[in-house]
Amino acid sequence: MELNKNIVLLGMMGSGKSTIGYLLSKKLDLKFKDIDKIIEKKANNKISEIFLSKGEEYFRKLEEKITLKILNSEKNIIALGGGAFINKNIRKEVLSKNLSFWLYWNSSTIINRISNNKKRPLAFNVSNIKINELILSRSKIYSEAEYKINCEKLSKNMIVKKIIKIYEKK
Repeated sequence: MELNKNIVLLGMMGSGKSTIGYLLSKKLDLKFKDIDKIIEKKANNKISEIFLSKGEEYFRKLEEKITLKILNSEKNIIALGGGAFINKNIRKEVLSKNLSFWLYWNSSTIINRISNNKKRPLAFNVSNIKINELILSRSKIYSEAEYKINCEKLSKNMIVKKIIKIYEKK
């Protein structure tokens, strides 16, 4: 199978993009690029620290620059940061040249996974109501992804198999 597109995973923080991306990369023998990890390496700092010290605007500009560069490579598995797909430039690039998969979970599942997680600056010390509002607003944009995988009742391996099945049909 010779497909020169990237597989791009998007969804809320805590949706399993990094885990599923890693597993996909092993099954398909492709490189895995975790945008958040790449940003942390380039900035020599944790994302939560970047948010605290330099602000979200600085982080989003860095995220856009790094993400667009990686999206212009070929045949990778890419895990976007939770907010990356909200950026119009990133979204346009993802949708025009890549296979995009939204890892969808019920709001309650995401809230249980991310509440008060210090690594997640937009979810730490924030009420569940605010997190739910963030989920709902982002979901409208995530729904533009080419494929939606409802992960709620699926194991990690089942999610990976679903994505591979779609990928192999392309």
